[in-house]
Amino acid sequence: MRKTMYYVHQSLDGFIEGPNGEFDWAQLGPELGAYSMGLAERSDLFLYGRTVWTMMSSYWPHALDLQPEEQHVQEFAPVWLKTPKLVLSTTLDDDLGWGTGVIRSPEELRAIKQQPGKDILITGSASVAQSLAEFGLLDEYHVVVHPVVLGGGKPVHRPGAARTELPLTESRVFDGKTVLLRHDVRTSAAN
Repeated sequence: MRKTMYYVHQSLDGFIEGPNGEFDWAQLGPELGAYSMGLAERSDLFLYGRTVWTMMSSYWPHALDLQPEEQHVQEFAPVWLKTPKLVLSTTLDDDLGWGTGVIRSPEELRAIKQQPGKDILITGSASVAQSLAEFGLLDEYHVVVHPVVLGGGKPVHRPGAARTELPLTESRVFDGKTVLLRHDVRTSAAN
């Protein structure tokens, strides 16, 4: 069965964006970029929430024109363009362009996970990851902690979520700046 991987960048104090929605603090070096590409290569489907989809679709189709010298842009832009994408949303239209469809509930992902293929990658989209976790549809957490304290903003985990014990599968330092914490959810017959 395909796995659903949640890849997220967070501040040292646990936020995925700053108090004003800013995401200008993430530090992507060559080692972290290579790790990110490895996750993309494990996947044949990207999953987003509405907010992250809006951000990704406004940047990646034009990224090579905006930052042609950036190594990560050179590597990831073609992958983003060719990889099928889904957005979990109850408000967006079905035709979003860029090879993107819409699912209306987390339960729709269960059938997709049963289909043959590579793994499914969720980037950012904390509310989507939380919903999928509640439905038992999230298999791996790939959390990258950045050396910044934001002092507020959107938390990586919603307050009041159910307590979940997650074994640490891997940790490592990237580029002497960021730390990966990878946790795998114990699988059950329900997944």
